[in-house]
Amino acid sequence: MKCPFCGDPSTQVTDTRENEDGDIVRRRRRCVKCDKRFTTYERIDLKMPHIVKRNGTRVEFDRNKLGASMTLALRKRPVALEDIEAAAARIEGKLLAMGEREIPSETVGELVMRELKKLDKVAYVRYASVYRNFEDVHNFSEAIREVSRGRGRPSKSS
Repeated sequence: MKCPFCGDPSTQVTDTRENEDGDIVRRRRRCVKCDKRFTTYERIDLKMPHIVKRNGTRVEFDRNKLGASMTLALRKRPVALEDIEAAAARIEGKLLAMGEREIPSETVGELVMRELKKLDKVAYVRYASVYRNFEDVHNFSEAIREVSRGRGRPSKSS
């Protein structure tokens, strides 16, 4: 770490402390050359992958957008806000764990559907109807049969 006063690269750490959450480290440093003191902060800098939409455009991952789409599907359903936030956090964690720079939007959609299926079957069907672009009542019936049986995902076409 260079000294911000004289630019010398020789500094010593005199004190190290973590914040209450343990996600930020504060370090007091002293420049060996000019003897001035300064503080640095370390925090984790995780980069979320970019989402590649169906049309090929790339957008930054937006946790607010993820939460909003889940909340919309869960509108007027008996699911606690904490459960929605926990599900969104699990999705975000899975996206980070993939270690990819870009992830197809279909992957995010599938993760959302898995979480919604656990939270509320009605919300799952609501989300699936938009995500899978249901075109007729048969698609809805098929999705309802799938969640009733507790099996995999409904198919895209009739």
